[in-house]
Amino acid sequence: MIRSVRRSATALAGAALAAATSLCVGAAATPAHAEIAFARCGNSNDFACGHLTVPLDPSSATPGTLTLAMRRHRAPVGPARGAIIALAGGPGQPAIPFAEAFAELLGPIAATRDLIVFDQRGIGLSAPLACHALENHRTLRSFGALIEACGSQLGPARGFYTTPDTVADIEAIRRAGGYEKLVLYGTSYGTKVAEQYAQRYPSHVEALVLDSVVTPNGPDPLNRPSFAAIPRILRQECSEGACAHLTHEPVADLARLLRRMRRGPLRGRVIDGAGASHRALVSSGELVELLLVGDFSPLLRAEFITAVRAAADGDSAGLTRLLAAARRAGAHEGQGFDTPLYFATTCEEEHFPWSRTADPSMRLMQVAAAARALPPAALAPFTARDALEQSDAGACAHWPFTTPSPPVASTSLPNLPTLILSGEADLRTPTANAREVANAIPDAQLLVVPHAGHSVLGAEQGSCAPQALQAMFTGKPIQPCRASPQPPSLRPPPLPPLGLALVAPARGYRGLPGRTLHALTLTLADFSRQLILQLAGTGSEALFTLPTLSVGGLRGGWARLASGGVLSFHEYSYIPGVTLSGAIRLERADLRIGGSAAAHGTLRLGAHHALVGTLGGRRVRVSSSGGATAAIVTTDAQARSNVASRNSAARELARLIGRLPGR
Repeated sequence: MIRSVRRSATALAGAALAAATSLCVGAAATPAHAEIAFARCGNSNDFACGHLTVPLDPSSATPGTLTLAMRRHRAPVGPARGAIIALAGGPGQPAIPFAEAFAELLGPIAATRDLIVFDQRGIGLSAPLACHALENHRTLRSFGALIEACGSQLGPARGFYTTPDTVADIEAIRRAGGYEKLVLYGTSYGTKVAEQYAQRYPSHVEALVLDSVVTPNGPDPLNRPSFAAIPRILRQECSEGACAHLTHEPVADLARLLRRMRRGPLRGRVIDGAGASHRALVSSGELVELLLVGDFSPLLRAEFITAVRAAADGDSAGLTRLLAAARRAGAHEGQGFDTPLYFATTCEEEHFPWSRTADPSMRLMQVAAAARALPPAALAPFTARDALEQSDAGACAHWPFTTPSPPVASTSLPNLPTLILSGEADLRTPTANAREVANAIPDAQLLVVPHAGHSVLGAEQGSCAPQALQAMFTGKPIQPCRASPQPPSLRPPPLPPLGLALVAPARGYRGLPGRTLHALTLTLADFSRQLILQLAGTGSEALFTLPTLSVGGLRGGWARLASGGVLSFHEYSYIPGVTLSGAIRLERADLRIGGSAAAHGTLRLGAHHALVGTLGGRRVRVSSSGGATAAIVTTDAQARSNVASRNSAARELARLIGRLPGR
């Protein structure tokens, strides 16, 4: 499972890890039969807040305790004899902030069961781990020194934050809550916790729901399943002729670009939301980062295909802009993440190909040798160098280990009722992982969801996975997902024209005015796609009151969506020599088309939401049925202001973009 934590660890440290470790050394642990004292959570009528003190060391050989924070949603029908335990990803992601989302996702199976959501030990409200070394990283010479200092600061307790320790905590919650059996729902790393609990306590498990699977001893330290999935996922994006206008082979385009980048990083420029131009460098590792963010954004995956083809042909503008959008999305993805916990778990239990008795430099040599020994086809079109860069080996080689070898979980799994969900486009936890676990559980049901990325229940655009979940718990057969092509709005866009002369005139028009009119519709489509990417990179809590979103043009200028639903353009340019300025408000539009290559003119909102005006002295009209005004103008102030969630906003804009001319 490729993760991008290592790149952002130092940036997250100050904001996400301010709370100090809370270990009550020498205190008595809560007896196994103790009840959890729940009380009302603030103003919430849906969840109660509770705490449970558990041993730091589940074996009790080392003294100390820590307190787990949890939320409980009572079963609405009768007394619950069982509970659903919802497990977040990571390791390092708190679960309590997602309590309401879990309740919504798992609603059909919570009628007669309590829902328990808890922050795993060392995370969020459960005695979070903190390292001052991460906060003061500028004083250290290397990231390796940072990790070593963090481990030393945590002390011997750092060895009690592995998956088996969390498994013991779940059993303590079950006993203290008085539950006979548990339904374990895990996503990403949470699936590994659920699998290991099922191995240890099979008689206490009613069912498993595993979404985006990590194997019991995963992830692979060199992320081989993820690299192996990249060609398949790229080709899936181009299935059903979706890339016929663009490329015959997206993997060949990526390989061509990577060969060029091995001579050095790709150089380009990116325009920010204020219209300022900045130099940008793109490395092969950052291409992997782009693919990772695409796990949560179908549009970004589609844009990646186009941006790579353009960059391979020498036009890097789309790629540098896409990378900037991915960085914004990645910053929000990492909010609240506990980085010391991530390394305490990952470094202690990942099966790196080295000897823990060797010094850090020798460990790095050993893992590098293992990477170079892989067949090139295992990582193609990337290389061993890229695998090493994405691996946690560079950090964990410096970790002060507490055990001579990582814990090894059994590869066999009990035959329990199990639903396994896998996104067909998931790169972090590819379908190969899901198949491996499904093969280990004789009666497991594997559901591969077309076009879905990571965390299927939360990200799927359709309803196949929720229907399967409901079917599992009502005794109905689980139906395979029906394959369907991506909607036009989520297919790779055309290559951005390098000049107006390469743009065909709009239908029904000729000459420069016709080419300019077509360029206008392409420009509006580009702005709409960038707006969706901005929404995907905005914290979901901010979308309840739509923030101001600014995007830079591909070639220059900027555009902005402000509170109140006003769209402003300032020399926004998608095609060299063509600029768009002006504003669109509810029931009113005033746009100016300029630039050195364009037929200049103005457009306003006419009858039936059409854009009408003149270009180069010729009367022109773009009807709403063509999509330009439907996608921009009729997304009025009320619709823009009533955004309830990231997905609903993105889906609505994507639906509108699908009607744009030129797509």
